Amino acid sequence: MINIKEIFLFSYNELKKVKTITTVAMFVALSIILGAFTVPIGNFLKIGFSSLTTVGIGFLFGPIVGSIFGAITDIVKYMLKPTGPFFPGFTFNAIIAGIMYGSILYKKPVSIKRILIAEILVSFICNILLGTLWLNILYGKAFFAILPMRAIKNIVLLPINSFMAFVILKFLEQCKQSLK
Repeated sequence: MINIKEIFLFSYNELKKVKTITTVAMFVALSIILGAFTVPIGNFLKIGFSSLTTVGIGFLFGPIVGSIFGAITDIVKYMLKPTGPFFPGFTFNAIIAGIMYGSILYKKPVSIKRILIAEILVSFICNILLGTLWLNILYGKAFFAILPMRAIKNIVLLPINSFMAFVILKFLEQCKQSLK
């Protein structure tokens, strides 16, 4: 069993590979394309699936690459299509999500249990708690006024995101096996 220190070290070493950099660049482009299909529901709620790219990068390259991918993707998406003022808290969320997905999924077999754990942690910490806090700071809306709708959205999307992540990661796992 690989411990967390080794996971971070292996992930750091992935940064030295050209294959990693080119794959990450393609996933950034894919995330931007998927982000274009995000559906806004009111002022404080959006439904989109570009986070699936973060799941894939975390699985393929680990928490260090995942966190860098999250930061770059968040900043590039904002530069291409700003949807309000830039706020570093959302970039921080993208970094944390990359670390979480990478720490839980990297160098481990794909399983529903592992994916659910990662999705629950990212949904609760990044989307529900921190995301709501950033909106509260940014727009001055009452934290507890927008928290319920954000929580409900994340609870409803949890099985959908988990299923899609499972399908995508199974595909990536098979691709990885065929390349060895």
